[in-house]
Amino acid sequence: MDLKDATLMLLSESAGHPAVAAIAQSAYDRLAADEETDYRVLNDLIGEASGKGVLRALHKKYSPEAYEAIIRPILKEIDRQAPVRPRERPAPDPEDDPLTAPAWPSR
Repeated sequence: MDLKDATLMLLSESAGHPAVAAIAQSAYDRLAADEETDYRVLNDLIGEASGKGVLRALHKKYSPEAYEAIIRPILKEIDRQAPVRPRERPAPDPEDDPLTAPAWPSR
């Protein structure tokens, strides 16, 4: 399943949830027009679908393979576009740095 089909599936399965349907419709319309959909829209789609129980309903309705086939293209596109945040490194302990330590270690 490609990204356009995946968003169409979420659109059709979210008929009872207007917020999810609106985001899915927006994403699908852009993809149908051969335009790229921003990862933030797709991220919002997954977030809303999760919060409204649409993903849970999909998981119950379809086999695990079908469920994965629906959400995987969306998650892969989010992963492809989203910027990678730098890892947070703890601040160095001044006691560990011999140049800034208050006393020289004795041997």
